Amino acid sequence: MSDSQLLKKDIFGEVWLHDSGSESTILRDTGPARWWLRWFARALLRREAAGLAALDGIDGVPTLIRYDKDQLTRSYVAGAPMQVAKPDDRAYFLSASRLLRRIHRAGVVHNDLAKEPNLLVRQDGSAAFIDYQLAWRSVGRGRLFRIAAREDLRHLIKHKRTYRPRDLTQRELTLLDTPSGLSRAWMGLFKPVYMFITRRVLGWSDREGAGDRGQRA
Repeated sequence: MSDSQLLKKDIFGEVWLHDSGSESTILRDTGPARWWLRWFARALLRREAAGLAALDGIDGVPTLIRYDKDQLTRSYVAGAPMQVAKPDDRAYFLSASRLLRRIHRAGVVHNDLAKEPNLLVRQDGSAAFIDYQLAWRSVGRGRLFRIAAREDLRHLIKHKRTYRPRDLTQRELTLLDTPSGLSRAWMGLFKPVYMFITRRVLGWSDREGAGDRGQRA
């Protein structure tokens, strides 16, 4: 017998938790997306599928189970979102750093670690990262990839500054103070436009559902 719970519903579709008793899975379904945004929702789904496939077998990353143009099913990762768990543990951030290095070595940047709901604290205190819709896979890991990877790391260090500031190294402090040119351009030029379109025009927030995810990931 299977139990299903709707975790999130927005303009890009729905996210469901399915619990069969023996295993739990997460289904992202673009079928209910607004018709005029379905192409974009499918593009995000493709990015997530490519990212998860490249990271297969890495502990702390969901496992891709199946994917087609409208739906993606991945493994459920048990844990509390960062903003709920509020990790005050040096070991957690060491675990998160190791995980991020493994992800980057596999040729993937997450591109969405600024959002606390995407970083989980598992029961054993280790880190897991979810939501790979904006992930980017690069075989050659060229200059643009390295810039994006640096931003992944900078966002992780920003979280460390929030929850474990006493452990920040001088190198990490320097990294926090030196965002990339792309990051500065995003914050100064593109983010205001993005916020206006998503919140004022579309009435959508990309943190929707963050407050009630709890242990569901």
